[in-house]
Amino acid sequence: MTALLGAQGSGAAAIQPVPVAAKSNTATAFVSTPVVQSLPNDGDAATDNQADDAAQNDTQDADSLAELVAMQPSSGSVDSEMRCLAGAIYFEARGETQEGQLAVGRVIINRSESGRFPASYCGVVYQPGQFSFVQGKHMPSIREASADWREALAIARIAVEESWKSPAEDALYFHAKRVSPKWRLTRVAQVDDHIFYR
Repeated sequence: MTALLGAQGSGAAAIQPVPVAAKSNTATAFVSTPVVQSLPNDGDAATDNQADDAAQNDTQDADSLAELVAMQPSSGSVDSEMRCLAGAIYFEARGETQEGQLAVGRVIINRSESGRFPASYCGVVYQPGQFSFVQGKHMPSIREASADWREALAIARIAVEESWKSPAEDALYFHAKRVSPKWRLTRVAQVDDHIFYR
């Protein structure tokens, strides 16, 4: 039997217990993961892709087709397919609104993707009997220093990237409104001087 005595005069004093932190035997370890971000180089393909991504994001911020056209690059190389598409826009819809030019561009792209026409923009444009400006499998010369050509190129890029919706989005055919062919097609839209069908 154990007895705790705390009697007066015994010389013993009651002591309150004081909590003491126990020592841990585990070592503290710091974990870090390095963050590496490459710096842009002039000839770096990743930088070019980042610039393309930034340009793509900028197009989403355009409030109008005119603003989107103004955001397009004004220089750079143009491959033969883009030249055919922009050339058709230039000759077929130059002088019309940008919406009218975009609608013409969408028809050429839609045809190339349809499986019923040649599979390239140039194939569509140079298909016999399709475009009156094509003479003897040749397109007339283009005034490449003109504002009209720069606008046609910008519209062609927008049409290819599908960065602006056209009222003739799924059209495969069009004609000038001054003529009235007896087509049995579904009319999609009229934009400026052209009527569009699918």
